[in-house]
Amino acid sequence: MGEQQDPFAAALIAQLPRLRRYATALVGNAGAADDLVQDCIERALRRSSTLQDPRRMAAWLRSILHNLHIDEVRRRRDLTNGIEITEMDNVLSIAPEDRGASIDFLRAFHGLTPEHKQVLLLAGIEGLNYREIGEELQIPIGTVMSRLARARERLRSAVEREASFSPAAELDSVKRIKQ
Repeated sequence: MGEQQDPFAAALIAQLPRLRRYATALVGNAGAADDLVQDCIERALRRSSTLQDPRRMAAWLRSILHNLHIDEVRRRRDLTNGIEITEMDNVLSIAPEDRGASIDFLRAFHGLTPEHKQVLLLAGIEGLNYREIGEELQIPIGTVMSRLARARERLRSAVEREASFSPAAELDSVKRIKQ
């Protein structure tokens, strides 16, 4: 005879793939994302009584994960800024010719504020609409819209800036000069 699984545990387990994807996009490294997800699950288990609506478990878990990430960023603020290029193989499985553009994008993304990263991830990775993002973050829809617009603009500008300083861009300019 099989054991009945706790409904909370079953719902928590069902959220793991999405939570890991969100964490990986947030921190840019699979190993760090796994650590963050583990810390999130530990906190969620300790504080399971604070989940008022089980239908909102995904948002509740993302909120816990995001707060843990912000705490870690604040702790490491003086130690480092940016991402380790050597660790990007954990995140990227792309063709070598596209790797430079991906590195530029990741550097630009990780240069955004936590608030901008959060709305971009909720809209782009999780596929939430403005209303759902507003509810999850407990901010007005207008704030969601403006944060998302600013985040996209800053990301676009940063990617363009990164790309203009990349070795590939320098090589292209040298080739044009020689012609």
